[in-house]
Amino acid sequence: MVYQYKNNGYNIIMDVASGCIHVTDDIVYDIIAALQEYPDEVKPVSYDEASAFLTGKMPGYPEGDIREAYEEVAYLIEQQQLFTVDDYQEILPAARQDGVVKALCLHVAHDCNLACEYCFAGKGEYHGQRQLMSAEVGKKALDFLVRQSKGRRNLEVDFFGGEPLLNFDVVKELVAYGRSLEEKYDKNFRFTLTTNGLLLNDEILDFANREMSNLVLSIDGRKEVHDRMRPRRGGQGSYDEILPKLKKAADSRGQTNYYVRGTYTHYNTDFAADVMHLADLGFEQISVEPVVAPKEEGYALTEEDVPVLLEQYDILAKYLLERKKKGKAVNFFHFMIDLSGGPCIAKRLKGCGSGTEYLAVAPNGDLYPCHQFVGMDDFLLGNVDTGVTNKELTEKFAAVNVYSKKECTNCFARFYCSGGCAANAYNFTGDINGIYDIGCRLQKKRTECAIMMKAAETDSL
Repeated sequence: MVYQYKNNGYNIIMDVASGCIHVTDDIVYDIIAALQEYPDEVKPVSYDEASAFLTGKMPGYPEGDIREAYEEVAYLIEQQQLFTVDDYQEILPAARQDGVVKALCLHVAHDCNLACEYCFAGKGEYHGQRQLMSAEVGKKALDFLVRQSKGRRNLEVDFFGGEPLLNFDVVKELVAYGRSLEEKYDKNFRFTLTTNGLLLNDEILDFANREMSNLVLSIDGRKEVHDRMRPRRGGQGSYDEILPKLKKAADSRGQTNYYVRGTYTHYNTDFAADVMHLADLGFEQISVEPVVAPKEEGYALTEEDVPVLLEQYDILAKYLLERKKKGKAVNFFHFMIDLSGGPCIAKRLKGCGSGTEYLAVAPNGDLYPCHQFVGMDDFLLGNVDTGVTNKELTEKFAAVNVYSKKECTNCFARFYCSGGCAANAYNFTGDINGIYDIGCRLQKKRTECAIMMKAAETDSL
């Protein structure tokens, strides 16, 4: 599959199967567009073969120029950098690592000191009772991870909520316990803390900077946007209180190994302004993501929002390029793309590994496919005491990949989004093999912008 698009003055060609990206002049772009209509899957490698087909499809170009440009196209075809066959489905069985778990999301607090309007966790309580994870349950979870990781050395643990700092003493105890397991079992834990920042203080920040490989700090952008969707339990805004704490945290980590993470909704479809606001405040690692919510909610994204949101990504991409030219670069999470390396093909085919390699642990020790499924009875996998007992459900998640979703078959972005989020798919279609259509369209646009930015950066060298 070959995908073509124009963005910010660049003609971009994506050879989907090989991952090759080509930035071309107009004549090469138009030749490749013509070849998309060639009746045979195998494209002609000589101009003499192609000339009759191209006659009439390339008006306005001299025949000599077409011949010369076609030689470049033919070379790319021969080098398997253009019109490459996608045969990755054959490696799917080998890509499976049955029973291996490499990451846990520990729900140390099903409680929160905020009452965010869009919270998928029911304002931190996951539609159940408020509950904190005990150190005993957390240690069993880490023991489970060590056992189930088998020969894998590097392990990931995210302290999540609700608000995990409501249970900070247990977080500290679990980190210490994890460190005690490292030498004994030849493991390396990478801990992450996700927090709304209200409880951040010097003690917690010092601990996080020693022990946390990454911090995720929640803020939605401009004050009026943030306070509307992320109020305190009493209805007061939280922006003024958290901002200095988040800035101190980001600076204390040298503006690396953290993200400020926001959510945009129907109420701020001009979300590029929120990213710009965060950048102007001095944050250099930024993620602002679309809300995922039932259409009945007033803040849910609508079909009418989509054209506006697509334009916002274009505006944001150009803004970030200008910042970089001025020596004020900012990393926007959804525009980060590695065209020379990046995830292995198994990761590109299967995504985050929810339900197999990545699991979530509720405060009582119950295991779920990921944090968004926590509390859903149909997705209970087992418990830290028993391990994974619902093998049928694990098999269903293991079978999810870019080839199990018919909508992904002809999508140019499939190896960048890996088929999208299983939880979003389930929430919108009732099937983990479904797709969330608005999310897909936004993902495609982000991919286009990210590749255009790489082209622009290369062009400036």
